[in-house]
Amino acid sequence: MRQIVSDQRCRPEAVPAMPLTPHSPSTAGPLSGAARRDPTPWQMAAVPGGADLAAAEAFCREVARRHYENFTVATRLVPRRLRQHLANVYAYARWSDDLSDEAASPAAALAGLHEWRQGLEDCFAGRPSHPVFVALADTVGRTGLPMQPFADLLDAFAEDTDFDAREVAVRYADRAALQAYCRRSADPVGRIVLGLEGCRDEPLLELSDSICTGLQLVNFWQDVKRDRLAGRVYLPQADMARCGVTERMLDGDRAPSELRALLREEVGWARACLAQGAPLMTLAPRVLRPAIRMFVGGGNALADCIERTGFDTLSRRPTVNRWQKARLAAGAWWGMAANAMLGYS
Repeated sequence: MRQIVSDQRCRPEAVPAMPLTPHSPSTAGPLSGAARRDPTPWQMAAVPGGADLAAAEAFCREVARRHYENFTVATRLVPRRLRQHLANVYAYARWSDDLSDEAASPAAALAGLHEWRQGLEDCFAGRPSHPVFVALADTVGRTGLPMQPFADLLDAFAEDTDFDAREVAVRYADRAALQAYCRRSADPVGRIVLGLEGCRDEPLLELSDSICTGLQLVNFWQDVKRDRLAGRVYLPQADMARCGVTERMLDGDRAPSELRALLREEVGWARACLAQGAPLMTLAPRVLRPAIRMFVGGGNALADCIERTGFDTLSRRPTVNRWQKARLAAGAWWGMAANAMLGYS
């Protein structure tokens, strides 16, 4: 799972050059800041045993709080009754992702994901056994969320792991292929969040898909260097060929003109997705609009940061600083407060 505008630096972060190595976090030596992953959920908090709901929910809250810097800000923009549900969903997604990326081998990752999928099916059948699923089962029971978006996320993680198992670097032939991946890896999150408020209107879900795809795309373009170090290239191969960009160019300390031109186009694609989904900021359930507004604003702010680097994300990793994030959160909070004064729930 990618974290939109989640970095804590107030200026672009230098990205050291490193030779390309296969993506194997569990067996590689110490990684630079460009490729190091955060601790896994099971490293951050004691995993409770049994089926105690209160302990399971406390674990999910701790995972969300400690792993995702923006979680506290985002949850303050939604009613208190939704905050635990968001933590439960986040813990599920985080655990799923780390099963894929932190296993001792691709085969072990695929086995772990297969077992986790069985746990998901048991959860929706009313037989949760893992604390994350104990908490998630309560969310599902209270909100009526369907299983499909949760299963879609697992499909995306399994796809990444399958690349590793076949010792093939992650590549996508064209924009359609990359967008299909986003439908499984990013779009389900928005559908889950809307589902927490009972939103099942397909046109609204499609607007959410556009926003989530835009957010993931802009994160890809921010992290061209980091992903390359992990053996993953998300730039569509057809776009690279059209702009004269080779993979060898991604290993340099600075982006050549061909790569900068390509990233200009790809950032424009991400902006177009965000713009296409922007009507959701006024059409979604009112209690979700401030959070949606913040994340759309955050995606565009990150696109602005990439543009200010001259579309060179090899020499500097662009990030949204704390002041920009505070402004985004304040604007979203003000909209929430205005709605409250007008008597909207």
